[in-house]
Amino acid sequence: MLHSVKAVTHRLARQYTAKANRSILSQDIKKIKNYEPKISGTHANRVYVWGFQETGALGLQTNVKKAQERYTEMVHHPTRLQFSNNNEITDVTAGYGFTAYAVKRSDGETLFGSGLNTDSQLGFQVKGNSKDPANLDVIIYPTAIKLPREQGETDEDMQVRSMSSGRAHLVVVTQNGTVFTMGNNSYGQCGRSIIEDERYTASALINRIPQADICGAEDEIVAVECGQDHSLFLTKLGRVYSCGWGADGQTGQGNYHTAGQITLIAGDIEKERIVRVACSSDCVLALNEQGDIFGWGNSEYGQLDDSVDAETQICTPRALTLTKGIGKVKDVAAGGSFCMALNDQGLVYTWGYGILGFGPTVEQSSKPQHLLPPLFGRNDFSNATTVISIGCGVFHMGAVNSDGDLFMWGKNRFGHLGLGHKKDQFFPFKAAINGKVTKVAYGVDHTIALCRPHI
Repeated sequence: MLHSVKAVTHRLARQYTAKANRSILSQDIKKIKNYEPKISGTHANRVYVWGFQETGALGLQTNVKKAQERYTEMVHHPTRLQFSNNNEITDVTAGYGFTAYAVKRSDGETLFGSGLNTDSQLGFQVKGNSKDPANLDVIIYPTAIKLPREQGETDEDMQVRSMSSGRAHLVVVTQNGTVFTMGNNSYGQCGRSIIEDERYTASALINRIPQADICGAEDEIVAVECGQDHSLFLTKLGRVYSCGWGADGQTGQGNYHTAGQITLIAGDIEKERIVRVACSSDCVLALNEQGDIFGWGNSEYGQLDDSVDAETQICTPRALTLTKGIGKVKDVAAGGSFCMALNDQGLVYTWGYGILGFGPTVEQSSKPQHLLPPLFGRNDFSNATTVISIGCGVFHMGAVNSDGDLFMWGKNRFGHLGLGHKKDQFFPFKAAINGKVTKVAYGVDHTIALCRPHI
């Protein structure tokens, strides 16, 4: 009896051939639901913001009354900027309490800003009421910054090629090579003559400089980098020009004076092709195409020279010896009292003074030390993950890996690490951002990330 049951079961199991089974199953394909994920926003880029909001730098508020309420003071988690849902944002920069956005729009506007405007660093902005044309010192939502055009200039000419912001000034380079500077010029950081007792509040002055006046007709400006109160211009041929405050030697012009004239700087970079310049305060790092690091400016914490009798202010660019052993460098960043470097193996190095990423007991290192790859997402399941870019503000640092994840560490008084709290972070920690990070703008108390969707 047992044998016959087995035989029946066997016959039932072999009722169809494998080919017939596949044929029957394929008849039900039409019943399978085709899931199409809903994509919010059709633009290629999206923007996430976090940190101190009271200045309006995050551009999240649309209501003045709400913006003044106490609970809106800080945003502790990366929050998607509504403005980026409606506009194609191509670049971002974060100053001291303000943010600028490069955009592509059908109406021809190419530059927007939000945040502090006490020195007209976001242009001349007035209230919408014509009977009350008072200047706006704080802009809570991204607003167009009108760049003065010459006859015949097109919308494409005015697209932003590069931009950067300092403590209270903004520098923009457009596609046709024009440099626009606005905001505070007390130290010549806007590349024009210093006017004694000049009033910057409610100023409609946006300085316009043709790139040929800076680097000649045979070269072009490809990037601009602002420190606290000075500006640096990098050209296609690898030359560096500067203007602004030079008390710590940060202009690299061989002196400690202020300079309203944009001037070519030399020193050890004179015959080098520089491909990257980095500065968030008053210490400057530059990188040549061979991966060697140069520096000038403030070196009070041994950022540029770790020798016993080292100078604390360096006014001429010099090749750094303390970074010679870290391999070929492909990215650099300079904070208020620390520096960062990324080599071609994907290793992140930090040195100087501050929260360097090695834990709460390490606050100073005179030599570059590398942070372990697992801190940036490398593990047994993702052993190809590596860091591809680095950056920092005055008090905090960040690194983006090949998966598009952002890791942050440093001071966190204003929640600008985006980790959900105000505690200082002593090791790199991943920020929760719903997108692949392509660029990060590090302000003094807020952070902006430009991202692409995961799908």
